[in-house]
Amino acid sequence: MLNRVILMGRLVADPELKTTASGVSVTSFRIAVDRSYVKSGEERKADFIDIVCWRQTAEFVCRYFSKGSLIAVEGQLQSRTYQAKDGTNRYVVEVVADNVSFTGERRDANSYNNYNQSYSNAPAAPSVETPAQPAPSYQSGTASDFQEMPLDDDLPF
Repeated sequence: MLNRVILMGRLVADPELKTTASGVSVTSFRIAVDRSYVKSGEERKADFIDIVCWRQTAEFVCRYFSKGSLIAVEGQLQSRTYQAKDGTNRYVVEVVADNVSFTGERRDANSYNNYNQSYSNAPAAPSVETPAQPAPSYQSGTASDFQEMPLDDDLPF
């Protein structure tokens, strides 16, 4: 079985960090995800999805995201029922986030010190220091940077 959800949307309200009785950090928030299809003559529609984050992921979201922030969320879809204060039974479907990250948008440089950061509940891989290598670029290349390909009739395609 497979249960994976990947979403990108905007926070509808500021997330609020809460703590359970056992001291575990948790936050829940809603994101608006635009639909890709728009009927002619109509406005774009959005779906509103409930998200729940636990532990360090919850702390990360509450620290770096606010209402209107664009967020990428990866997690699992879960459903549950509970009894409301008025005695009625309620059914809820929400995404329990394993991984949240920033997107390509930067609103305020001061609030995003580690802009290209994401947070995951997965165990971290061991850190290995390697010198930064520049990405290869062919924009400033010359003809001597390329090889002549032989014309061969035995190509595999």
